[in-house]
Amino acid sequence: MIVAREQESYFTPEEYFAWEAKQLEKHELIDGRVYAMSGGTKNHSDIAGNFLTIIKPHLRGSGCKTYNSDCRVNILNTCNYTYPDLSVTCDQRDNSTTQYITYPCLIVEVLSPRTEAYDFPSETLRERGKKFERYRRNPNLVDYVLASSEEMAIDIYHKNEAGDWLLLSYRGGDRVELASINFSGAIEEFYEEIVFEPLPDPV
Repeated sequence: MIVAREQESYFTPEEYFAWEAKQLEKHELIDGRVYAMSGGTKNHSDIAGNFLTIIKPHLRGSGCKTYNSDCRVNILNTCNYTYPDLSVTCDQRDNSTTQYITYPCLIVEVLSPRTEAYDFPSETLRERGKKFERYRRNPNLVDYVLASSEEMAIDIYHKNEAGDWLLLSYRGGDRVELASINFSGAIEEFYEEIVFEPLPDPV
């Protein structure tokens, strides 16, 4: 999800929690600065909802917990807090905190509309890369999922048993593998009832 700079003031985590509790919008805290979370499209919301309705029942009784975009993730060993579209933790240490989790094994981000990527391609890729670099510091993270809201396309940064990160790409007809939660399912499940706008004509 795209974030927009809110102000130049610097916040400690405690100041951030107290300040955000009084706001109407959600904000991420990155390097002491807060960034307002922009609104998403209907497809963005529906795809995120599909991930939740598929993954939460899959994990029932496992001891793992699934969270939607209202749950913050604390980037390990930092004072940074983000709001991914979905996160899963199987680590009991996360039971001791009420405002965030710190040890997710799975994070899902539904990507913003392609028009923004066309207008600012380098900035979009750079910001996506920065977010992944922050998340991958966490040894618990196994799958970082990027789901398009403009086409049936899911890319997953997956950490294998050797600790190497692999990029796995899934398209129509593929089965999505989420090793972090022992899940395998058709990509079409995550895009159920999604209607895509036609692609623009080439210029």
